[in-house]
Formats: sequence, structure tokens, C-alpha cells
Amino acid sequence: MGGNGKLRVAGRGGVDLGDRRALAACRPDDPAVLQEAERLKEAALLDFGVRDSVIASWLFAKCHYQIATTAIGTAAVTATGDGVCSLLYNPEFFVRLGIGGVKFVLFHEARHLMQRHLHVDRELAADPVFVLATEVTVNHVAMRRLGLSALPTVPSADGGREPTGIDPHEIYRRYAADLRGQGRAVLDYADFVETDLSVYRELRRMADPPVPPPLCIHVRLGSGLGGPDGIPLDPETVQRIGTAVLQELMRQARQGNAAARDELLELADRCDATDPHIAKLWGLLGLAALRGVTPPTGRVQWWKRWLVDVLASRLREGERLVYPRKLGAVLVSLGHDPMLLRRGRERIKVVLIALDTSGSMSDETVTWLTTLVGQTDGVEAHWLSFDGVIMPFRPGERVFGGGGTDFQQVVDYAEGRLEVAGHRFEDKVDAVIMVTDGYAPQVSPAEPGKWIWLITDDGDTWPERVHPPMACHRVMVGDG
Repeated sequence: MGGNGKLRVAGRGGVDLGDRRALAACRPDDPAVLQEAERLKEAALLDFGVRDSVIASWLFAKCHYQIATTAIGTAAVTATGDGVCSLLYNPEFFVRLGIGGVKFVLFHEARHLMQRHLHVDRELAADPVFVLATEVTVNHVAMRRLGLSALPTVPSADGGREPTGIDPHEIYRRYAADLRGQGRAVLDYADFVETDLSVYRELRRMADPPVPPPLCIHVRLGSGLGGPDGIPLDPETVQRIGTAVLQELMRQARQGNAAARDELLELADRCDATDPHIAKLWGLLGLAALRGVTPPTGRVQWWKRWLVDVLASRLREGERLVYPRKLGAVLVSLGHDPMLLRRGRERIKVVLIALDTSGSMSDETVTWLTTLVGQTDGVEAHWLSFDGVIMPFRPGERVFGGGGTDFQQVVDYAEGRLEVAGHRFEDKVDAVIMVTDGYAPQVSPAEPGKWIWLITDDGDTWPERVHPPMACHRVMVGDG
């Protein structure tokens, strides 16, 4: 498959689910049904954007075609080999659901697409027990985030109501009864639904795992990538769109969107952190910086990415912006852009960059550091060269070295105790970047968490060995 545009899967009546014109031609007989379904869909997407799910809002924004069609029985997101995503929904099904049910179904489809592109494996996805596990976790998150105590229902053939999907609480009750019958330990519900793999592991412990027929069209796929009983899901398109959504949400989260931040962190926590592909994805997105922590090891291949993440964790935004929900909802409904209000004044962040003149950092690397700090919004940079003394300078000026190396001079200057040319450093520093070979008596800054050490060729990485350890990474000359 992979981008060849040849995915051809039939829906009701043999309609090709990759043929947008054929899908749009399948319409309900009653135009009022179509109009009401369109209203419900738009209302659900508006609520996502304003309060419920930033991920769902942006994912559906990437679906350039949103097609009401009776060619499918419920709803689905297709990703065809031409690189286009489409939202398909059955108007009659949406009208039967109502606004709460429509929101649940759209959230469910968005979450499936995001979680499956992160860690789906062909053999694992072919296991019906794992398929059930994904339904359990997706519906658990959907119910919690949308404030639902039970699954939405639709009228059934016998005149009653039937749920629209797998009830995670019912699956848990069956799991607990099965294991207690075997005399085995049972996890509590929160631990049970922590990740897809936690649910899968526990269901596999059952003597008789429940495998009811899946109700979600996406989980009929077997491989998770499209099949004769499912919908087109081209893996390259899924990955591209999913990654684009995550990158946009990360940008919003770093700019102070608390809803985007919370949803990204929750999604990351539900991923298998031991999978190297997942770890790489979140690392490239800058998850450590979003959490405000330094990555657990400085031994990474790309020191520039490491420095960006660590520096961002030191300079992350404060809670200076708030979203007025009621006023915002009114403005959005009137066609205006959402707005943020300031809550107090956020001061400029101060970064001190100190270059050891006895080191061997390349001019290219120093230029890159200048660009990194200079182009970071809300940051004021102060530059020093040092050996046995402190010498402030401006980027582009020639730097002269003397003799010896004394880190304590930089510590005393950064903490306001040392005068240089008759002046003390009076600003409150947020981060100190030390570029050095590390060969000088060790120091103990008052706030070691603010210090970032870049150690040049064959230098001594002692800052990562002291207690508490400081952020430290080796940089090879020419690696810039």
C-alpha cells in the first residue's frame, strides 16, 4: 500500500470508501436528517476546539473532506494513498446519537488514529484480545474527558437502547470475576486501564478472555492498515497527519495552552515508554521540555536537540495567560478567533552564556548558540568569556584568552558577588550555559538546576557526577 493510492475498500452497497464522489452521492432521503447531522457534527467540533479535546479538534481540522454518507453505518476517518484524510459519518446514525453521542464517536475515532499510529504492530493488532484492549482504553479516556458516566446509546430493534461501543467498566468486571475465580490477583481499575498493553496483559491472564465482535469500524482491520472488512488507512498518511497534529499541539502547549499540554502529557503517559520508536518520537517533539525536566541521560547523539530541550525546560512559560471559557465560547460561535487574557506580567528570562577561552569550541557552534538564544522569544542573553578572569563581550566581538581556568569566577558573577569593570550582575538568572573542557576545580552553584554544561573534546564531565548532578553533555569539535 504505502502511498500508491490503490487502496480500494467497499462500504455498504459496494461503494468504494476511497471514492469521495461516490460517498457523497449516498445521502439519506430526508434532507432534514442531513441538515441536523451537519449541525451536530459542527457543534461537536466547536466544543472540542473550545474546551474538550485539542487533539480531536486539530485532527479533524486535517480532514479536508468531511462527508455525510450512508455508505458506512457509523463514522470513520480514512487516510488514502493520495495523502488525504477524510471524515465519513452516517447522518442517520448521528441524529440517533444526539450531540453527546456524536462527540463521543468523533473523539473515539480521533483517539484511535492517534494511538494506533504511535505503536501499532501487525502481529499484535491481529490479536482480537489486543483489539479489545484498544477499545477499552480509548472508551475509558473518551468517557473521562467528556464527563460521561456511561456509553452513549442508540435505539435498538427491540425498542430499547443499546450502547455504541465496548464498555470498559463491564470488561473490567468480567476480568475481575474471571481472575478471582482462578484465585489470582486482580489489578484495580486505574491500573488496569493505564495503557493498551496493560489491558492486553491482564486480559491475557483470563481463562476465557472476552472477544465480542468489534463495533468500531477501525478495529475490523486485522493489520490495522486497511482490509476487506475495514476502511482505507494508508500507514504513511496516518503517520504524517498524526505527527503534524502532535507538532502543532506541542507548539500550542509551549505557548501556554494548558489544555494542549495536559492532553499531550496524558497521551504520552499512555504510550509504551520502553518502545524505542515511541521514545524517539516523543524525544523529537520535545516531551522532556514540556514536562519541565532534563532527559535522564545526556548521552544522546544530537547535542543540539538535547540543549534545546534542556534550555526550554529551564525557561518554560509561567501561568501568565488564561482562557476565558464563557466569553471565548461566545466569540467562537460568532466567528471570532479565540482569545487569551493576561494574568499579571511575565518577566523576561535571563540566560548567561560563558565561554572558556581555553576550550576548543568551533566558531560554527558559537554562532549556533548565538542564534538559538537570540531567536528565543522573551529571552535576554548575556555573554562572557573566562579563564582566570571574567570578560563580558558581545557576539561578533573578538574574544581574548589569558591563563588558567576558574569556574568560581563565573559562579560568583552569576550570583551577583563579583564586580567586573566596576559593575555587578544584578539580574536574576534563569539559566547558565557553560562551554568548557571541564578542567578546573569543581564548583557548587547555589542553584545547580539552572546550570547547563557543554564539555568540549576529551573534557571532564564532572558536572554530571556531582550531587545534585547538573545537566551535562559532551560536544565534539566539528559536531556543530
